[in-house]
Amino acid sequence: MCGIGGFVDYDRDAREGDAVASRMLRTLAPRGPDAGGQWNDLDACLVHRRLIVIDPDGGKQPMVSPDGNTVLIYNGELYNTEEIRGDLLACGHKFLGHSDTEVVLHAFLEWDVEAFQRFNGIYAFAVWQAQKRRLVLCRDRLGVKPLFVSHTDGGLVFGSTIGAVLCHPAVEPVIDADGLRSLLLLGPARPPAEAVFKHIASVLPGHFAELTPERYADHAYWTLEAHEHEDDLAHTIERTYELICDAATRQLVSDVPLATFLSGGLDSSILSMLAAKDYAKRGETLHTWSVDYRDNDKYFQKSRFQPNSDSEYIQMMVDFLHTEHHNVVIEPEALCAALLPATDARDLPGMADVDSSLLLFCGQVKKDFTVCLSGECADELFGGYPWYHREEILFEDTFPWSRSVDLRLGLLAPGIVSDGAEFVRQHYLDTCRAAQKLPSDSKKDARMREMFKLNLDWFMATLLERSVARGYLEEGCA
Repeated sequence: MCGIGGFVDYDRDAREGDAVASRMLRTLAPRGPDAGGQWNDLDACLVHRRLIVIDPDGGKQPMVSPDGNTVLIYNGELYNTEEIRGDLLACGHKFLGHSDTEVVLHAFLEWDVEAFQRFNGIYAFAVWQAQKRRLVLCRDRLGVKPLFVSHTDGGLVFGSTIGAVLCHPAVEPVIDADGLRSLLLLGPARPPAEAVFKHIASVLPGHFAELTPERYADHAYWTLEAHEHEDDLAHTIERTYELICDAATRQLVSDVPLATFLSGGLDSSILSMLAAKDYAKRGETLHTWSVDYRDNDKYFQKSRFQPNSDSEYIQMMVDFLHTEHHNVVIEPEALCAALLPATDARDLPGMADVDSSLLLFCGQVKKDFTVCLSGECADELFGGYPWYHREEILFEDTFPWSRSVDLRLGLLAPGIVSDGAEFVRQHYLDTCRAAQKLPSDSKKDARMREMFKLNLDWFMATLLERSVARGYLEEGCA
């Protein structure tokens, strides 16, 4: 991952904001420990921190167009880089390197915001057009990469993290009533367009925003739609296989060492299998990584979410795939000690020991590997959680993972929050209403569409935000 940040100020000289830029760069350093850069003109300041994965020399940022008018800062990975590069070469564009950053910049130069519909990847980026005094912000379809904004009197502040946005003196760390309700009653999830702190918002997944001296406008370039499923079972299996293989293969492109996380579950096992096959074709051995806890064999208790311990299935896959496997064992004391650093990495309270374990695990992996593929969020796509296939949970008229609102309210002193249950209920209903449905849907089909929308906007987003912890330990922040 990388980190982007910056601000636009149409009233004051942005070139005088070096102190703010320096604070942003320091704050974003854990997201990009390998390199950093800054660009200024009269109206805008852009900063970038880089984790180098592709084209160390040709992917330096901020990246400026050949005419010097357009500047890009980019955090992400474009999976169809070569296809788009081919289209741009046919249009007469020339490239100095082979990074996806350069392809994104030239795609914008050629097609402006129409380029976004062509992108297949995970990304958040900012483009500044100096002559037009125009800022464009864009976020990937599912919101894998974060992007926060805050409006100021003279323009806008933006960044990959809440902390980066708070570096600007015009943005104060204030939590209002809605933020408190989100934090205490919906956490670790948060409303998709909000960031808990007052006056800080999140650019929605599949959206881009434009800022000019005259206005700020937000647009959707992609949205989830409901369609009839017309394939029979055989074609469905074949198409699913093709899509999974294509997605995995596209993510194996890297100029630095790459490995996979392996839990023994279907998602990480399939991904590791496809990666191992690709490595075997090159005569190389894939490295896999898993995490365990001291004395887990003695104290493990099965639950709806994890009916079995991982270790037996991990070993089965390692033996089958012949990978070079690494097992990280975390001590309980270290897990507790990492709770606060994990919160710092996320900028907000999160999933407690789930976050701190990922922080410690990634810290160990990062000593040998810069890029790791995981099966994170596959359960949301393929309906693996109990609330998809246990109808008594599926049809509960609430967030299935947040059924303890009354318990949470009971832990708070009177007056801490008001209208808490109504607040949670309204967010739940608004999300359900936003789920597209078809006239042919059965009652269960319609509910499944609502459940997938609830997961996409809330639970999946929460899991994806945990990725901010990766690499955090490398900067000594623990």
